[in-house]
Amino acid sequence: MRVGVPREIKKNEHRVGLTPTAVREYVAHGHSVSIETGAGLGAGFTDADFKKAGAKIVADARTVFADNDMIVKVKEPQKVEWEMLREGQILFTYLHLAPDPEQTKGLLASKCAAVAYETVTNAQGGLPLLAPMSEVAGRIAVFSAAETLLKHNGGMGLLFCGVPGVAPARVLVLGGGVVGLNAARMAMGLGAEVVVLERSIPRMAYIDEVTQGRVITRYSSIGAIEEEMVKADVIIGAVLVPGAEAPKLIKREHLKQMKPGSVLVDVAIDQGGCFETSHATTHEDPTYVIDGVVHYCVANMPGAAPRTSSEALNNATLPFGLALADKGLEALKQNPHLARGLNVLKGEITYPAVAEALDMPWSDPFGVWAKG
Repeated sequence: MRVGVPREIKKNEHRVGLTPTAVREYVAHGHSVSIETGAGLGAGFTDADFKKAGAKIVADARTVFADNDMIVKVKEPQKVEWEMLREGQILFTYLHLAPDPEQTKGLLASKCAAVAYETVTNAQGGLPLLAPMSEVAGRIAVFSAAETLLKHNGGMGLLFCGVPGVAPARVLVLGGGVVGLNAARMAMGLGAEVVVLERSIPRMAYIDEVTQGRVITRYSSIGAIEEEMVKADVIIGAVLVPGAEAPKLIKREHLKQMKPGSVLVDVAIDQGGCFETSHATTHEDPTYVIDGVVHYCVANMPGAAPRTSSEALNNATLPFGLALADKGLEALKQNPHLARGLNVLKGEITYPAVAEALDMPWSDPFGVWAKG
C-alpha cells in the first residue's frame, strides 16, 4: 500500500497523522510512506526524522493525495483536501461528520472510503482511537478553565485551587466518560471541588473508587443539571453519543442563572457542542462571552500539545492503520470493530448515527460492497 501523510492545514492544528516511529512500522510491513515536507514540524518531528524512518518527503499535499492509496491525517479534511480525494482511496482520520453536512457531501462526492477514528470500537464497547485524545482534551480543559477564570481573561477572578481560608473553584463535569474522568481527576488534583453528572451507575461507582470518594457523583437529570449549574464556577461539557451530534444540556436561558464570570468549557464542540450557545473557537481566539458567562469552545484542544497528542494518537491508531494498509478494505470485513469506523463508502453514508443527524439516507456497508 502507498500511504500518504499531508501537513494538517486546519487553523492551529500542529499534530501529524504518522510519527516517525509509526512510519518505521509501516515500512517494516512493506508499505511505502510519503510525508509532505514540514508535516511534523509542529509536533517536533523534522523531515530528517521521517527520512531516517524510511519515508519519502514530497513537496506538497497535492502530490500526497495524487500518489497514494491511503491518506492518514489527524483532523477532518478541509474543502481543498476533500476535493483531492478520489474513488477507491482510503481516508483514515477524525471526521466528526454529524454536525458537518458540507464535509459529508464533499466526501460523498469523492467516493472515497472514509474511516473515522472516533467510531472505531473495541471488544469492551469502548472507542479506542478517540480515548487518547479524550484523555488529553479532558486534562487541557481543566487548566484552560483555570486560566480563563482569571480576571484578565474575562473570568470572575477566582483562583482555581483557592488558598488557605478561601474556597477553591467548584467544577461541574457533565459526563463521566474518558474526557469527564480525566477532567475530574485533573481538577481534583489541582484542589477544586468536583461534581460529575453521569447516567451509568457502574461508571459512577468506578469514578468514586478511583478518586477515593473525593469527587462527588450524581445521577444526571434535568433537575440535577439545573441544581448544580448555579453553584458551579466552571462547567466542563464531556458528553458523547458515538458518531452523533452532542445533546444540548445547558440552554441559553440557563446562562442568566449562572454566576457572572463563570466558565463553560465545551469539549464536545467537535460533535456540535453540548451547550446551546456553543460555537467553535480557536487557540488564537479561544473565548467569547454570552450573558456574562465565558465560553471556551476550542475545536481541537489536543492540538495545543501536538507532540504528546501525536504520539498518544499513533499508539492507538497504529494497529488499525496497519491492518488497512496490509489488507485494504478487506480489513473492515475481517474486523467488525474497525468496520464501525467506516462512515462513507462509494458515495454513500455507512454509519447510521451520521445519517440520522444529517437527515440523509444510510446504506449497509456490506450492501455497498456487494454493488461492486
